[in-house]
Amino acid sequence: MSPVRTCSRTACKAPAVFTLTYVYRDSTAVLGPLATYAEPHCYDLCAEHSERLTAPMGWELVRLPVEEESEPSADDLEALADAVREAAKPAPGTGQEPVGQGTEVGRRGHLRVLRSEPAGTQPQE
Repeated sequence: MSPVRTCSRTACKAPAVFTLTYVYRDSTAVLGPLATYAEPHCYDLCAEHSERLTAPMGWELVRLPVEEESEPSADDLEALADAVREAAKPAPGTGQEPVGQGTEVGRRGHLRVLRSEPAGTQPQE
């Protein structure tokens, strides 16, 4: 399977850049940016076929604005890296071990099932 989706029009092998969806209840055809996932009742269209698209008689064609894709700037990447670093920092005052003891109650392969005991109680063996 190709990672690039192609145009849904017969014999067109151009890469898809738009998705066409019909809203039957409103008699509306909606042409918008390429959907994240291919849906069974949507049609992926290349730029050429999307420009020539017309709606069926009596229907309205809505063309959603498409944002131009741009490469992430250095500022965007730096902000993302800072957010990841901040999320990875331990919360203040939690540098100690968790309170209570865990008692093994089951095992499946390399995984163990532990039950927490409240603080101040000893695990029963």
